[in-house]
Amino acid sequence: MKKLIVSCLTVGVFLNANAQNYWKKNAGRTAKVILTSSTTNEKMADKGTVKFEKFGQPKETDACIFVDPDFKYQKLIGIGGAITDASAETFYKLPKNKQKEIIEAYFGKNGLGYTVVRTNMNSCDFSSDSYTYVQDNDTALKTFNIAHDEKYKIPMIKEAQKAIGKDFTFYFSPWSPPAWMKSNKSLLKGGRLENQYYQTWADYYIKFIKEYEKRGINIWGLTIQNEPMATQTWESCIYSAEEEGEFLKNNLGPTLWKNGYKDKKVMIWDHNRDLIYQRATTTLSDPETSKYASGIGYHWYETWNNKTQLFDNLSETQRAFPDKFLAFTEGCKEQFNMSKIDDVSLGELYGRNMLNDFNKGTALWTDWNVLLDETGGPNHVGNFCFAPIIADTKTGEVHYTYEYYYVGHVSKFIKPNAQRIGSSSNRAALTSTSFMNENGQLVTVIMNDSENDIETNLWIEGMSAKLSAPAHSIQTVIL
Repeated sequence: MKKLIVSCLTVGVFLNANAQNYWKKNAGRTAKVILTSSTTNEKMADKGTVKFEKFGQPKETDACIFVDPDFKYQKLIGIGGAITDASAETFYKLPKNKQKEIIEAYFGKNGLGYTVVRTNMNSCDFSSDSYTYVQDNDTALKTFNIAHDEKYKIPMIKEAQKAIGKDFTFYFSPWSPPAWMKSNKSLLKGGRLENQYYQTWADYYIKFIKEYEKRGINIWGLTIQNEPMATQTWESCIYSAEEEGEFLKNNLGPTLWKNGYKDKKVMIWDHNRDLIYQRATTTLSDPETSKYASGIGYHWYETWNNKTQLFDNLSETQRAFPDKFLAFTEGCKEQFNMSKIDDVSLGELYGRNMLNDFNKGTALWTDWNVLLDETGGPNHVGNFCFAPIIADTKTGEVHYTYEYYYVGHVSKFIKPNAQRIGSSSNRAALTSTSFMNENGQLVTVIMNDSENDIETNLWIEGMSAKLSAPAHSIQTVIL
């Protein structure tokens, strides 16, 4: 028998000053509950409604999450995932009906509500081979050609774009410049961009943007370099904070603006939370550099050198640069194992990161590969990983992991331009975030990653609704 814990969650509803009076006059208001529970094997199940009744002051012995609508923070840009070479190649190995199913599952009206897509410029580890878009030593970029992307990536991106519609938000990241531009003369294993190629590389971004937009894919933004402090066995390139700043200030930024791309959102860093504060405060210390940057991107892999994720670094960075948005640009569970695809811990990894990231100020959240095959690839260096949807290309079977459902509890109900509302928790077992959609609907997502069922009260201004949070579950409460 699981231990029963009593808790209460305090949830705000309206952004206006009359919220308190509204609740006092409207006893009996109900909220809809959607639940995913590994205990009962329910996946985004409609649990009906909960009703609010009068309830007094919570006790200190009660486990509580407090949400106050009078405190308003960042607006959500969007949530989505990456369409890499690996995702697109896997997608087109599947039957047409499965392709349609996957597009609907992520981007369709009845899917997860994804509006954001990221892709790789040049190859990355999740490509079947290494490639660029120019011939060696073509400093004028006359041979620039994206025919490689037209086979798989671009068609899948356009399918996503069509399903998303007007909210389509697309950005790209390079893993490495062409080998001949680098100090180690290789796409792989780090190396640095040679000084004499700074402008050539900046022009390369312009070529990429123009070719994609020529095909009807509008570019919303870009990161300067994926993981600029990681010397990987796959495509990688090293920039110090000063080098990234110099490239943005003297080359990439002016080149974007000169070509009419001042509106493109440039994100610096695009690496782990561990160094995000140092990178931002160093790269953006020069106003002439900072004016070209809109956001600060980050990943969640700092656990290779830490026991836990360093969420506090996000809030410190946001305080230092309130005019820049925080963007989670990549995360996945590494070391793929097909026998583990039904493990709830996969979902809890996502839930823990998403809820904490949003509470620390994140405005854009992008998963890594939206789709991988039965090997956790394809990946040309054997860096196989999990994805929310895994497709067996041999049988055509599609597997939805708990990652998919845990992301969905946020992305399906919290819409672009929703505003986060102040909240806090006094119990480690309950993690929560709250957003107000533009239509006035308040969405609260609650995760219980403990071994215990938790009986809760949703509490606001003396009103409460009884709610249960099963062990290893996530739920969305819609007011």
